[in-house]
Amino acid sequence: MSKLKKTSRTKAADQVLNAGSGQTIVQPNVNDNKVKTISDIREQTHGERTVQLDDEQRIRKAFVDKDWNEIKIADSWQIFKVMAEFVEGFEKMTKIGPCVSIFGSARTKPDNPYYQMAEEIAAKLVRHGYGVITGGGPGIMEAGNKGAHSEGGKSVGLNIELPFEQFHNAYIDPDKVINFDYFFVRKVMFVKYAQGFIGMPGGFGTLDELFEAITLIQTKKIGRFPIVLVGTRYWQGMFDWIQQVMLEDEHNISPEDMNLVQLVDDAESAVKIIDDFYSKYLLSPNF
Repeated sequence: MSKLKKTSRTKAADQVLNAGSGQTIVQPNVNDNKVKTISDIREQTHGERTVQLDDEQRIRKAFVDKDWNEIKIADSWQIFKVMAEFVEGFEKMTKIGPCVSIFGSARTKPDNPYYQMAEEIAAKLVRHGYGVITGGGPGIMEAGNKGAHSEGGKSVGLNIELPFEQFHNAYIDPDKVINFDYFFVRKVMFVKYAQGFIGMPGGFGTLDELFEAITLIQTKKIGRFPIVLVGTRYWQGMFDWIQQVMLEDEHNISPEDMNLVQLVDDAESAVKIIDDFYSKYLLSPNF
């Protein structure tokens, strides 16, 4: 452990603090164990790519003192990668036609009733003239693509590259598989090219996608497209909390915001809400 370099001001402060003690307190150098450059990290990780770093190494990387050249190179390439993902997404999705995004867990197994219901919903949507957009992975996403594929409809997969859980399923149209590194770019595609949203039971990722759609509708950034959540038993507790705490206790949302989402328990009801929405505006899914 090394001593901090003293300035005249810090020396004077020490003399006041240690008056009468006969000794000077040695302060630890906070940079003793701190890596200084990206090269130091590469040496510590034996040249592995930074995306493979474990949690501790990721945290350490956040505190690395980068020089200006490293900052320019890293940020510039990241900007181009984000742009490339947007361009590919726009090119493939622009002429996709009317679609409904289906959100849900990647961990749901084929024998789960929610998997089977998602497959049924997707098949019904295709028969009613819609395409289906999912996150492209296994679980509920696979069920959605499978249902769309079974009816010969458009089956879109917006796949995100994750270390363990995510891989694109076999039921996506070959020309409609898009791979993303960035969640925020992927969410733009989910919302921009969908005319309705169906949420099946899922985890944090599902909630992220769901509340993205709710927020954009609430703030009038997009049209008030229908949002349907399937599984009252799964979702009701969360919306009871939203009603009682967010709305009634804290007034953080408006009463009309509670009408942005509808809860159902079967495939027929979910698809009916989508159809009724377009019938109300004298539209059909073939516009």
